[in-house]
Amino acid sequence: MSDQPHTPLLDRVTTPDDLKALSDTELRQLADELRTETISAVSVTGGHLGAGLGVVEMTVALHAVFDAPKDKIIWDVSHQCYPHKILTGRRDRIRTLRMEKGLSGFTKRSESPYDPFGAAHSSTSISAALGFAVARDLGAEGGDAIAIIGDGAMSAGMAYEAMNNAGHLGKRLIVILNDNEMSIAPPTGAMSSYLSRLYAGAPFQEFKAAAKGAVSLLPEPFREGAKRAKDMLKHMTVGGTLFEELGFSYLGPIDGHDMEQLLSVLRTVKDRANGPILIHAITQKGKGYAPAEGANDKGHATAKFDVVTGKQKKAKSNAPSYTSVFADTLMKLAADDPKIVAVTAAMPDGTGLSRFMERYASRCFDVGIAEQHAVTFSAGMAAGGLRPFCAIYSTFLQRGYDQVVHDVAIQRLPVRFAIDRAGLVGADGATHAGSFDIGYLSNLPGFVVMAAADEAELVRMVATAAQHDAGPIAFRFPRGEGVGVEMPEDPELLEIGKGRMIQEGAKVAILSFGTRLQEVIAASEALQAKGITPTIADARFAKPLDEELILKLAGSHEALITIEEGAVGGFGSHVAQLLSDNAVFDAGLKFRSMVLPDVFIDQASPGAMYDVAGLNAEHIEAKVLDVLGISRIGGQAASTA
Repeated sequence: MSDQPHTPLLDRVTTPDDLKALSDTELRQLADELRTETISAVSVTGGHLGAGLGVVEMTVALHAVFDAPKDKIIWDVSHQCYPHKILTGRRDRIRTLRMEKGLSGFTKRSESPYDPFGAAHSSTSISAALGFAVARDLGAEGGDAIAIIGDGAMSAGMAYEAMNNAGHLGKRLIVILNDNEMSIAPPTGAMSSYLSRLYAGAPFQEFKAAAKGAVSLLPEPFREGAKRAKDMLKHMTVGGTLFEELGFSYLGPIDGHDMEQLLSVLRTVKDRANGPILIHAITQKGKGYAPAEGANDKGHATAKFDVVTGKQKKAKSNAPSYTSVFADTLMKLAADDPKIVAVTAAMPDGTGLSRFMERYASRCFDVGIAEQHAVTFSAGMAAGGLRPFCAIYSTFLQRGYDQVVHDVAIQRLPVRFAIDRAGLVGADGATHAGSFDIGYLSNLPGFVVMAAADEAELVRMVATAAQHDAGPIAFRFPRGEGVGVEMPEDPELLEIGKGRMIQEGAKVAILSFGTRLQEVIAASEALQAKGITPTIADARFAKPLDEELILKLAGSHEALITIEEGAVGGFGSHVAQLLSDNAVFDAGLKFRSMVLPDVFIDQASPGAMYDVAGLNAEHIEAKVLDVLGISRIGGQAASTA
């Protein structure tokens, strides 16, 4: 017997090619080691755990059977991509997940050739895979295209648009439906119920295996009748009809944790598929880690945690989160106003509406990953006389923009948009940054666009929105906790289009829109030590602008600086247009607009990301000194005039 210590199989894997040398038994062992490594890594970094644990066996099987990166393995959303990253040459960096200059928490083309298509939003994988398949058939390099999409992501219309097109084209394409009965929240809707009915298909699978052999023994005239009977039973019992009517060959359901089944099915499909095929695999989110299996969200998103106990190491909060402030305020308002309803697109926890849903079950609607529907559904309720609050992250509302324009804005319907995760969000990076909503909403006629400077202002804005029946209104707020200000018990309603003065000063005025106000105040304190006291105002509204306030500031100061947590084309651009229309620049006003830079900023802490953006207190201080023509000498301010 050898005394040599056992070398983990995972230590022998640097690329997916190394899996080709392993036996099926060793691949099962490798999956166990990969699951342990994934748990260990996420315990250090935090991140999306449950989704990855649910596809460990599938990840191993895919890389053992197919030939990435020639074959294109495309993970929908890619919450589940950590095991994939470990097997594709990134194990040595896996403990930098979601950190500054570390690995992205999602697939990313610039990170690895094994990530053929970047993702972070849902339901894009089948469209992308079909694109790769067409490129292959038109002569581009590449092999099979495999899309792995969850049952939650299948609630989005884009997935069906892609399947309909794929069925029409008839290209060789492999779609794996990773059915774990759980997206971020428990999946909702008819599709979820339809898939759930398929779980009863095991007896049919046994019949199918027996019938396959039995039919061949029948005389020829009887075989066609037997085939029709088998097909009828299949459609009645398993329900593959939907996918087959879209032009896909349907295979399943199969056990997504059974390595033998997975390998057998994938090898058969690789050898024999000649058109679009859908493999329906049943998996368990959080599989193999008891704390994740027992959690309500199956370990979807977690902070750093203790591997043994699963206890998360969350920082203590000194102030309520903006999300909870929104939700608490909405519940209070709803208690007195039966017309208030709420809509979320598969994010009841993330948007704070889960408690609203518990208290007002008949007035809160989770529509699944279907932002387009969420917006128009809200518009219909508004047209019907209700007061809908459509709570969607800034980055996800982009997916429903045509509906915002066509179904809400043009009809001037009073939909209230609660825009969470405004600005730079940290570890999720560029895909989840709320960079563009100020611009894409403020250019719409009749829209009211607000941004809360702190949590008390958010309370006032929610109350204001509830009473605004004249047309669409939006209020934006960031991820994370507030600043610890006193909360209003009976919030006064804001006058639409009116800002507020924070501090009277001289020479330079700073007009802030949103939560950069705290950085403006910090910059002002540093400037006052240099003998400069700027005027500070909180705009509150990007649309309609407080024209009186802005023109007054412009007329009584040498310089005016705007600052916002959004891209160019937003608040500052509208202010510049106002100043131009009123010929203010002709009078010599120095105007500067501080916005997010024209780049996508990679993941880091929010503070580090705003450093990259140049929107923290020291940058504001420097901007004031620059616009006044003052240089910094030995910590003192000196005029360069």
